Formats: sequence, structure tokens, C-alpha cells
Amino acid sequence: MNQEKTAIVPTRSADYPEWYQQVIKAADLAESSPVRGCMVIKPWGYALWENVQRELDARFKSTGHRNAYFPLFIPMSYLQREAEHVEGFAKECAVVTHSRLEADDEGILQPASKLDEPLIVRPTSETIIGELFARWVQSYRDLPLLINQWANVVRWEMRPRIFLRTTEFLWQEGHTAHATEAEALEETNLILDLYATFAEEFLAMPVLRGEKTEGERFPGAVSTLCIEAMMQDRKALQAGTSHFLGQNFSKASGIEFLGKEGKKEHAWTTSWGVSTRLIGGVIMCHGDDDGLMVPPRIAPAHAVILPVTPKGSDRDAILEHCNKLRDELVGLRYHDDPLRVELDDRDLRGGEKLWQWIKKGVPLTIEVGPRDIESDQAFLGRRDKGPKQRSGISRGELLSTACAILDEIQKGMFERATSFRDKHSQTIDSKTDFHDFFTPSNSDNAEIHGGFAYAFWGGDPEVEERLRRELKVSVRCLPFGHEETGHCLFTGKSNSPRAVFAKAY
Repeated sequence: MNQEKTAIVPTRSADYPEWYQQVIKAADLAESSPVRGCMVIKPWGYALWENVQRELDARFKSTGHRNAYFPLFIPMSYLQREAEHVEGFAKECAVVTHSRLEADDEGILQPASKLDEPLIVRPTSETIIGELFARWVQSYRDLPLLINQWANVVRWEMRPRIFLRTTEFLWQEGHTAHATEAEALEETNLILDLYATFAEEFLAMPVLRGEKTEGERFPGAVSTLCIEAMMQDRKALQAGTSHFLGQNFSKASGIEFLGKEGKKEHAWTTSWGVSTRLIGGVIMCHGDDDGLMVPPRIAPAHAVILPVTPKGSDRDAILEHCNKLRDELVGLRYHDDPLRVELDDRDLRGGEKLWQWIKKGVPLTIEVGPRDIESDQAFLGRRDKGPKQRSGISRGELLSTACAILDEIQKGMFERATSFRDKHSQTIDSKTDFHDFFTPSNSDNAEIHGGFAYAFWGGDPEVEERLRRELKVSVRCLPFGHEETGHCLFTGKSNSPRAVFAKAY
């Protein structure tokens, strides 16, 4: 029996990591740059990020947050103030030590003019933003201070993978200061819920909400909350984090205010962020063996019109008809925005153009040829269906149902991803079952295996480290909504909560 041909080789089941790289290439999302570990995000990939930015930015502003921008360079002494924080990032820091270049006797450029103090290219901005907050906050009337910035950060990466782990990446980082512990905790939970709602409603990506263990906590934080998603290789992806920093950073940076009682107090702070790794999550959560599949809410284009111009046909008449159809579709409103429609009038074979758009993951393809114009219809394809399931649709029906079809695709993608996650999540109460769950049948060429394991865990960091070393498994979070306790699967400790274990990116 002949194996069905796919647009992406290898398939997910044959070699998932390489499939991921080939989808990025086929969808023309990004590529490696001349600088090791860094990526170039190409227009289709960057449009995905712009849509993430646009939606999240609106959600931040609706909850009272405002955008600002802070320096790329952080004096090393600022990081030194918070010892636990700097220890957590020390091995990932890029350091600037000189201010200019000069040519030597052989004309080769060399660093010159050593700086009085080295500058760190920001791995995250808590310390320098804390310095500014200390200037801005004097009284309880200055609080809460709710700031977000869209920026790039640098964390030296030894094993880069486009979108998932790169030396430089794009993100947003929120930083807030509050008068009370309760207000800061409320903020931490507010943002976690905002991230989770965004991931599920916009990216069609089901997530677990929970708290990180001490070993997985953000350096210097009192607690870290997270959302975790399951990819199609059953590994977990940390898709967003919200940190309650207590007064650790405010004490280090001197963020003090005069309270209502006339006493000096340290502010309570938070920080939180998501990054371009969300694009990697969309690829791995929804892509198939024909390429990327983009949820309509994030799609750079909701539909593409493909003029079919056989030899002997009136190309200009077909293009004129397609332009009118595009104008009609753009006039529709999809979630309060105009429908985003591309018209691909390149002089390429129809099949070649169609497959390029399938691999890019555009939700709807609309083919229009001479016969379609005569019958006032089009040939509609849906990315969530097989490429052979395209069918004719009248122009009127297309215009009246296009937005509903997009919502149907969005809902179906979320339901499919949720079903996949639930199918590969298990409650495990024996060490043998736990080991078997995370052990491939063929260790030489490991098949896709594992998933989310819910098991009682007593919080022993030595157990955590052993699982990382022996099974490459980590505690992803202590999930919310699981109040049951029992004996730790690994130590027997009583009153241990359920934790979610998984292999992860």
C-alpha cells in the first residue's frame, strides 16, 4: 500500500523536531540569522506576532496598564543588588565591556575604551525598572503603578531552536508596584487569567493554570504562576508566567512610599511576560503534516483569493472579478475587525500557489476561474479540512457565512487540541506506571510518548532533580482546581498535592 504523500517531510510521527523546522521553512515564518542563536522573523511570522501584540496590548490597557520603554543596557551593579536574581541569570547574560572599536596596526578592528562598569544586555528588566520605580513612587497616592513594555531580550542560548529558544527574542514584560500584598497577589492572578483566556480564545490553545515549584520559580520571586500547554509530541510548553515578587525587589531597589498612616513602607511588586515562543506553540499545537494551521483569530490573512487563469481565458476580467470579491469580503466584520483577505495574482501555476497557502496555514482558500464567474460562485477550501475537500459555494453564501465558518474553524481547533491533551493526560499512582509512561518503547529512536502525568508529589527538590536527570521529566506546575492530597509517589510523604509532570521545552 502506498503511503499518502504529505507536503511536509518528515511527518510528525517520523521525526517531530525536524517536522517542526520544516513547517517553519515551508510556511516562510523565520530562519536562522548570521548571528548564532538568533533568528530573523519573516513577514508572515512577524504578522502572527503583531496580532498577538495587538490583542494582548488591548487587554493590558483595558485593565489599566500603560506602555513604556526602558534601556536595553543594565549596569551590572543593578543586578548585583538582588543576589538570587543575578545567580539565576548569570550564565545567560551577554556583557558589554567596551564603548567603541579602533583599528590596530594591521587594520583589524579591536575593542577599545573599556567601560568603567560592564553593562548587561537585558535578560529581563526587574532591576532597572525597579531603579526607576524608586524615583517615581513617593506616596501611596502614586500606587498602583501598572507598566508594560514591548521589547527584545537576550539570554545566551547554547541549544537554539527557532521561536522556542533563541539568544535574542521578542516579548512583553509587565512590571507593577502596589501598596499592599493583597493588591499585588490580585494583580498576579489577574494577569495569569488574562494570559490563559488569551491563549484559549485567541490561539485556540488549551492551557493548565498552576504554580511553579521552588526549583522552577523565577529567580528572586516569592511565587511564580504559569500556564502550560501540551504540544503534539506530548511535551509541555510554558506559555506564560506571572510572578509575585513580594518586597524582594522593592527592598533591593529602594521602592519606598509614605503610607496612609504616615509611615515609610516598601512596595509590593509583580512582573509577568509572554514571548515569541507563543508562535512556536501555535505551530506545534495545531500544525499537521501539510504545514502550519493558523487559528483564524491570529491569522495574518483570514482568506486568500486565488485567480485561476487558464490559457485562452481573459486574465484581466478574472482579476477584476477577484478584486471586487476581495472588496466585498474585506467589508465584512470578523470580531469587530475587517476580514483580512489576500489576493494572490502572481503568475504561478494554480496548484503551486494553493499549496504555498496551505503550508502557510491560511484558514480559507477561495479559487475563482472562468466557470466560477459564469455561475457566480467560488471554490472554497478550509485549512482544517483535507486539501481534497474543497467545494463550490455561491458568492452570496460565501459572503453570508465566511465569518461563521472562521468561528467554526477556531472552535474546532480548540476542541481538537483539548481532546488531544485530555487523551494523553493520566492520573498515576505507582512509580512503575510513572516510569513506563515517560519511557519510549524504542530508546534508540524514541517514538512520541508520555504526556501530562498527575501524581502526588511531596516537594522534595532531590526527587525533582533525579527525574530531570533520569527521565528528562520536570514538575510543570501544581495545578489549580486539584485539591486532593495523598502520599507522595516518590517519598511516601503524606498530605502531598497532585503535581503535573511532563517532558518539556
